[in-house]
Amino acid sequence: MSSSSRTARSFKFSENKGKVITGTIIGATTLAYFTNDTVHDSIKHTYLTAGRVNVVTWATMRCFWEYKKVLGSNYVSEDERYTALSQCHLKCARITLEALEKNGGVYIKLGQHIGAMTYLLPDEWTSTMISLQDRCPVSSVEDINEMLKHDLGRSIDELFEEFEYKPIGSASLAQVHVAKLRSSGEKVAVKCQHPSLKEFVPLDVFLTQTVFQLLDKVFPEYPLVWLGDELQSSIYVELDFTNETDNARRTSEYFQKFTSLTALRIPKILVSSPRVLIMEFLPGARLDDLSYMKANGIDRSEVSACLAHIFNNMIFTPGVGIHCDPHGGNLALRACPPSGNNPHNYEIILYDHGLYRDVTLQMRRDYARFWLALLKRDREGMEKHAIQFAKITPEQFPVFAAAITGRDIDTALNYDTSKLRDDSEIENMKSALTSQGLLVDLMSILSSMPRVVLLILKTNDLVRHLDEVLQNPQPERVFLISAQYCANTAYEEDMELIAQEEMSYSNLGVTKRVSGYFHCAFERIGAVMRWYGWWWSLKGYEWKLWIRTHI
Repeated sequence: MSSSSRTARSFKFSENKGKVITGTIIGATTLAYFTNDTVHDSIKHTYLTAGRVNVVTWATMRCFWEYKKVLGSNYVSEDERYTALSQCHLKCARITLEALEKNGGVYIKLGQHIGAMTYLLPDEWTSTMISLQDRCPVSSVEDINEMLKHDLGRSIDELFEEFEYKPIGSASLAQVHVAKLRSSGEKVAVKCQHPSLKEFVPLDVFLTQTVFQLLDKVFPEYPLVWLGDELQSSIYVELDFTNETDNARRTSEYFQKFTSLTALRIPKILVSSPRVLIMEFLPGARLDDLSYMKANGIDRSEVSACLAHIFNNMIFTPGVGIHCDPHGGNLALRACPPSGNNPHNYEIILYDHGLYRDVTLQMRRDYARFWLALLKRDREGMEKHAIQFAKITPEQFPVFAAAITGRDIDTALNYDTSKLRDDSEIENMKSALTSQGLLVDLMSILSSMPRVVLLILKTNDLVRHLDEVLQNPQPERVFLISAQYCANTAYEEDMELIAQEEMSYSNLGVTKRVSGYFHCAFERIGAVMRWYGWWWSLKGYEWKLWIRTHI
């Protein structure tokens, strides 16, 4: 049975069932929320709560109805079905966007997650949600002032000599103001959580989970419950800014010894509370601002290489953790003169350290060996290690390989990932998600794999995207840098296994031990990426760094 016929039959539900679902959402949500200890008894709160429930319920029902019409219809051709489904995706994405913007807060965060899932969701959804990166709500200065007095014990005027009332940036959970400390005169960035979040987060999280659970019942081929679960598990961690303080300090301390490779700088946090952060002010240009790079003589290939080192370090180094929101808005480029620690003429600023995830040692090793198998054109090895670290089935492997490499299935399975991805391949990938029923398979994979693997997918996609927008003249270099980290990780595991063998078998011959060491070294170097990476380095700035270090 084809994917389209299975899908069409599963969405045959009546308008009466739709009314029941609507009542269920409103009734269950209201009951759950109004029996919660955090309930405010004011009429205003009751009115606002009912309004938020109504916005979500109405948008959900409209989307249900649109998809029911399209997926339950018969089409004369697959192209006609594809066109109808594409139009439905776009219409429902716009309906959802309007609802998310009306409710704000956590819903903006959810929309940003959807927008970041490029190549994992239909383009109509991801492109529509991209606007949420720059259209977030702004809290009033009066509310911010009251929060500062409550959390820090002092008002804006008591804390700051100057304070720009208009924020320089506003995100789903917080907004940032530029100010000057009254105590020292230092120019700072003040990150303030939206005060309204404290009141509505429990309701919003519950509503989101309820909607995704209903979607799972009505649209079983598109399981999205994991998105609601992910929101619940992360939102309360992100809302405690003391976690961001700890993450920023730990990450900054680690990367200090890799400044020559990464050019990374993390703003220093001066004052911390659960809802307010005061940190050094480090503005910068967007990473896709090519005119800024040209004006400041910044090498695009070097920036791309630094980004590859930053995120591969996070994935493959024990104890570092992966930044959980690696989108373009949390990265900036800042021109600066070279220094002893940073020989580059720029810094890469990384913001928003509210949530980090750790990769287990074995997952890290299996992930590295997956990439090494791909480079050695070993499909059996690719499948073996993908199953181990992503918890997928053999049947799901082809779709997973395409998702993690950011290539179409034929390219991923035929080991042709070293070539650049062109526009036609990207269009083929987007078309395959709907016309070939791959979206159903992909949603099934995403719903079952460990959440940290999703984060790795997201990080991979970011590095690929930034490399493309930078128009990197040396795109292979980024690929080879990643390969170096994979080779090092596999090498360390092999050496560990040899050491364990030596301890277990005292009579292990010298010849076998020596051959084992050489085998590991050969695997490390013989994967060719390290040598290719070295060759690319000789062509660029890292050759100058080597001279400065060794001569």
